Amino acid sequence: MKREERIERAASLICRARHAIALTGAGISTHSGVPDFRSTGSGLWEAYNPMEVASIHAFRRHPDVFYRWVQPMVRVMWEAQPNPAHVGLAQLEQMGLLAAVLTQNIDNLHQRAGSRVVFELHGHLREVTCLDCFRVWAGEAALQTALRGDVPRCAACGGVVKPNVILFGEQLPSQVLSAAMEHARQADLVIVAGSSLTVMPVAKIPALVHSRGGHVIVINNQPTYADAFAAAVFRENLEEVIPELVQACRVSV
Repeated sequence: MKREERIERAASLICRARHAIALTGAGISTHSGVPDFRSTGSGLWEAYNPMEVASIHAFRRHPDVFYRWVQPMVRVMWEAQPNPAHVGLAQLEQMGLLAAVLTQNIDNLHQRAGSRVVFELHGHLREVTCLDCFRVWAGEAALQTALRGDVPRCAACGGVVKPNVILFGEQLPSQVLSAAMEHARQADLVIVAGSSLTVMPVAKIPALVHSRGGHVIVINNQPTYADAFAAAVFRENLEEVIPELVQACRVSV
């Protein structure tokens, strides 16, 4: 099927959906300059063992190692701007065609693009939590301390603080996960945008939607397991495909 035909088919499904959601991964933010984790030649895990720098056990033992590793990523995320793919999903929400964005990303770019219903399944950098007294603090001041080369600490008790992101060995935030899965159970269409669909439990969402008779649209540079039953698959760049879908939906609505 030609690209134009796939765009038309996908847009038609989006416009007819009663409860459409988007599931986004690192691939939606690479055009904004935020590196993903698994791409050959640029993925963050090519140079680091994730269990040594990004697990909760490693963090508790050596928070300084974690903060040295995360420094360049924090700088990149603070400087990054939403790209046309982020903006396109926000526009679909504004048009009443997208109920929610379920994201594996921690970069806040969906919100900055204008999306209002966003479930951050892997947490975010806007807050940090003390591992000793569990007080929650604004994240920016703590991360500024980390960028200066120091381990940020709790202003109340002096304990080490951890960004409210999910490290290996931690459970996903239960309330966020529960709300996101409720959207997935209601969904009759899911747009997979920039996710390899390899990390559970998020990876099962397209199969859940499909099993209930819903449609799946996959926009990802690499193959995913959902390609086998997707109504439309795009290997093209997200920042090109999603605006085209938005435009096609504007024509159809």
